[in-house]
Amino acid sequence: MLLGFITLLQDSLSSLPADSAALAAGAAGAPAPEIHLIDMLMKGGVLMIPLGILSLIAVYVFVERAITISKAGRLPDNFMPMIRDQITTGNMQSARSLAKNTYGPIARMIEKGIQRIGKPIENIEKSMENVGKLEIYRMEKNLVILSIIAGIAPMFGFLGTIAGMIQTFFNISITSDITLGTIAGGIYVKMITSASGLIIGIVAFIGYSYLNAQIDKVVNKMEGASAEFIDILQEPTR
Repeated sequence: MLLGFITLLQDSLSSLPADSAALAAGAAGAPAPEIHLIDMLMKGGVLMIPLGILSLIAVYVFVERAITISKAGRLPDNFMPMIRDQITTGNMQSARSLAKNTYGPIARMIEKGIQRIGKPIENIEKSMENVGKLEIYRMEKNLVILSIIAGIAPMFGFLGTIAGMIQTFFNISITSDITLGTIAGGIYVKMITSASGLIIGIVAFIGYSYLNAQIDKVVNKMEGASAEFIDILQEPTR
């Protein structure tokens, strides 16, 4: 009888590695939990709604301003040479018509300068400068919205996280059935708003900086065209 018990024990022990291997294989074959982006955003809470609205506004403003500024920077390569030819030959009406029919802030600034031909150079420069300021203001229109979004989006995110953390710790204080997994799950969900707010703020700031850089390029073109136009006026007519 003892011999039979020992034999049975040996058989049981010998089967343990196989059972352990089977359990390990089963655990390895089990699908790992995944986090989907949409599910995460849905768990972010009510403050995800204003964050979503801010992101849509930022995208709209960026695209609209980028198109407008890109068009403003376009100017035919032969525009200033044609203006030079018309002015040096004394054909002011044709020069004004050319500037009027050309789209862009540079052409409108040159048109104003042509209208002031015959007055002192200082007055012409002042008139063109005033037009240039108005054109820059038009290009910068609504850019402040991107700046505001870059500042307040992270704040909305932090507010959502703080509110969520307060709720999580309140739930912990009123119940005794709390596990580490429950606490960690609640915390990571509440951090979603912070991450979303930071991403929206960073993207809005990058868009704001990019558009300002593009405006600076257009302003440099305007200054160059203005200087060239003043030089044309000081050239002798043919």
